[in-house]
Amino acid sequence: MPYTTSLPMTAASDDVGWLAAVDEAINNAFARPTEIFSSIVFFPITIGDVSFPAVVAWLILAGIVCTIYFGVPQFRGLKVGYEVVRGRYSSKDDPGEVPHFQALTSALSGTVGLGNIAGVGAAMALGGPGATFWMICAGLIGMATKFAECTLGVKYREVHEDGSISGGPFKYLPIAFKKLGSVPAKILTGIFAVAILIFGVAGGNMFQANQTFAQVQNVTGGEDGPLGSAGAALIFGIVLAFLVAVVILGGIKSIGATTSRLVPAMGGIYVLACLTVILVNVDQVPAAIGAIISGAFNPQGIAGGVLGVLIVGFQRASFSNEAGVGSAAIAHSAVRTRRPVSEGFVALYEPLVDTVIICTMTALAIIIAGAPSLQNGIDQVQGGGDTPDGVILTSDAFATVLPWFPIVLAIAVVLFAYSTLITWSYYGLKAWEYLFGRGKAAEVAYKVIFLFFTVAGCVLTFSQVISFADAALFVCAFVNLLGVYFLLPVIKREMRDYLADRKSGKLAILGIEKDELQPES
Repeated sequence: MPYTTSLPMTAASDDVGWLAAVDEAINNAFARPTEIFSSIVFFPITIGDVSFPAVVAWLILAGIVCTIYFGVPQFRGLKVGYEVVRGRYSSKDDPGEVPHFQALTSALSGTVGLGNIAGVGAAMALGGPGATFWMICAGLIGMATKFAECTLGVKYREVHEDGSISGGPFKYLPIAFKKLGSVPAKILTGIFAVAILIFGVAGGNMFQANQTFAQVQNVTGGEDGPLGSAGAALIFGIVLAFLVAVVILGGIKSIGATTSRLVPAMGGIYVLACLTVILVNVDQVPAAIGAIISGAFNPQGIAGGVLGVLIVGFQRASFSNEAGVGSAAIAHSAVRTRRPVSEGFVALYEPLVDTVIICTMTALAIIIAGAPSLQNGIDQVQGGGDTPDGVILTSDAFATVLPWFPIVLAIAVVLFAYSTLITWSYYGLKAWEYLFGRGKAAEVAYKVIFLFFTVAGCVLTFSQVISFADAALFVCAFVNLLGVYFLLPVIKREMRDYLADRKSGKLAILGIEKDELQPES
């Protein structure tokens, strides 16, 4: 997910007095509400010397429950998911808007982001190399949660007359909560929609726009460069908003087409840089892996020992891949398929790529290339100082091998931020439709508002607003996972029937047989 808790916010408000005044006034107004709201959402659980947010335990518990209940789909379902992505069981007349691969890349573009760069560096500064091991474990557990929520997103989606799709938690939560009564069901689903909308406009939009401008400004000379002048942020914001508009005005089909190219490109650039660092120091790989494993079970100087480093790793992974939050189910629900669980198997790859692969490669590169900077970060935290900026720690480590890496990092951050921005525009739109209804006028109104805040994100910081939005996103996890628990038997039945049909050969190699199940709305 967008990592919004330890990165510096940059804005043009330093250049224009009245903008600075507006920014300060809004931040001051949100400061107290944000503090109260965050203390509730991230209510701490304390075990010994270690404290961690209850929402992390809630997310991990759901992953463990889904893993056991569905018989470890993380491993037995990867082959099925791969076949589905390749289109082996697809047919041209399947209902939906985008193919499986584009649904996957759309969802990945919302999760693969700054958390994979900044989050890993911060986690290792807090918990040492051993935090990586537990991040991998949390990523594997989160795969089962993604499998469950994305299956439901397709199962209860609505296919409109024009072929467009409305799906995700907005459709399955009312079904899940109907036993509680219509009013509680509407209230709980409404809370989810409001939280998604708040984060979509602030964390998924303004913060990404802000970081895009900050990175481009930094690599072009900083405040002394061409983007350091007054008004540069406004012009940049308008250009960025235009580039976003070009994609989002076409809906999920346009977003899917864009992310299907952008996600592999940005992932490739970043992974190539990681591989370069690793291969240049390939003789150090065994020692790095050893440090990760030994640090997981025998951490040195970490508060809380093994439990402390475990919690750091689990927390960072949970905040990175969004498993259980419900957001990804919105993108996956637009897939072209007649069998809901097929997309659940595809969704397994999301935490696998986001957390297990990309975060692990980042960690290996930091350990191999940045031992001094990593140790300095650990010493800083253990000495009572603040957690160092994860982006800086990662950048400094890579630069020891690749002096030009800060430029690559800037490109990666811009691509990550842009892809996250366009995907969250779609998530926010579906929340908007749930709250205010469908219609061309309503859709245009939402997109105008979204693009306005894209520009605002480049010009102002609104740091307290974005912190408030961060907390709002995890409200979604409490509501969404409660709904998923109610519908676990439905998912298991879908999985059992689908795997039985696959084993018996009922699923044709070149498409789905005509007597297959019809989509439910």
